[in-house]
Amino acid sequence: MLHQNFPPRPVPPARPDDGAQRVFLMLQGPHGPFFDRLATLLRAAGAIVWRCAFNAGDAFFWSDAASLLHHDTSLADWPDHLDRILADRGVTDIVLYGDVRAIHAAARDAAAARGLRLHVFEEGYLRPYWVSYERGGSNGNSALMRIPLSQMRAALRDSVNEVRRPPAQWGDMRHHKFYGALYHFLVLTANGRYRGYAGHRGIPVLQEFRLNLRRLLLSPLHNARTALQWRRCKFAGWPYSLVPMQLEHDSNFLGHSPFTRNSQFIAQVVAEFAHSAPRHHHLLFKAHPLEDGRAGNRRAIIDAAHSHGIGDRVHYLRGGKLAELLAHARSVVTVNSTAAQQALWRGIPVKTLGHAIYAKPGIVSDQSLAEFLASPTPPDPNAYRTLRDYLLKTSQIPGGFYARRSRAHTLRLVADMMLSPDDPYEALDKGHVAHRHQIADDNG
Repeated sequence: MLHQNFPPRPVPPARPDDGAQRVFLMLQGPHGPFFDRLATLLRAAGAIVWRCAFNAGDAFFWSDAASLLHHDTSLADWPDHLDRILADRGVTDIVLYGDVRAIHAAARDAAAARGLRLHVFEEGYLRPYWVSYERGGSNGNSALMRIPLSQMRAALRDSVNEVRRPPAQWGDMRHHKFYGALYHFLVLTANGRYRGYAGHRGIPVLQEFRLNLRRLLLSPLHNARTALQWRRCKFAGWPYSLVPMQLEHDSNFLGHSPFTRNSQFIAQVVAEFAHSAPRHHHLLFKAHPLEDGRAGNRRAIIDAAHSHGIGDRVHYLRGGKLAELLAHARSVVTVNSTAAQQALWRGIPVKTLGHAIYAKPGIVSDQSLAEFLASPTPPDPNAYRTLRDYLLKTSQIPGGFYARRSRAHTLRLVADMMLSPDDPYEALDKGHVAHRHQIADDNG
């Protein structure tokens, strides 16, 4: 008989009755049915789940009308309304997607004031094959901002669980675009009950819908043009620095950087590149996969390049495979994009101009932007490997929010994590402490 040595089976983070006495309030989630499916699992564990809708798009993707609450007045009324909901329903947990938009920032404050658990979902720090699940905040509000690499190393040293790995491919982007267009169509055409609703992205709902629909319909044409443009860039042979753009209305960009417009970031990067980079180097801006043109990035890049006389050395790609662009890049400049982690994994030097969970000593460059563009320093591979492994064993869940297959994979894992008394980082750290105590007892 063949014997195999397996690592010890981890203790399950939740018992079947761990949902008892838990009352979850879900606010705005990812476009689509993810929150609705998650609520089904939490109810099966014994929890009570409520959902508050702020527009017709929120309401459409919720299947249980009896547990649907409505906020149909202005944003100014929301903090008081939230307080009433928390008190009347006996809420113990608040669940949301992103924590910076005004609706969710108020919830974050209320949770802190009342001592409630705040569950925050976001796109994965290691996207595109993961989603993030944290408590208390994400991105610049994440507990990761306060956890040093030394603490991560100690926790990893005593961990026996396997690192979560995703399958080779999920394919969420197409579904993400579809649900985004449908969501904004519903807000545009069926929002009669929610007349006080105003989106958090600073443009009218009709324009938001038009931009989403236009992006969805023109994707095949843009993909073909980008492929031809990238082919010319790839075979030109010049060294280049890559600048992965972020959405101008993205909460991470707005809430955790010195910029309010992409044009400000573009102007700073192009100016420093013109003054500091070797003259035979080029600068390649890559659009975010969900970019819809509202920020005028292409025009801002062209204008900045021509104002410094380097129009032939600065390029803009509407899309393209990030992995392939990184394979040939000399360095990466970003505000705080999660795309930078793919560069760090490949050992490519990264310079951040905003706050990011990966912006730790030894990982991102501490040079000035001018020094970096002239001669970038590479990351410490061991430091970044520590961060990456720590993320994979804690807050990064393989799967996605949008495609059915990837959503199901995420749901299998995340419900138990939400029912656990400890957040993902505390759970790993407690395992480290328990291991140390065991060693001390064995040696005593």
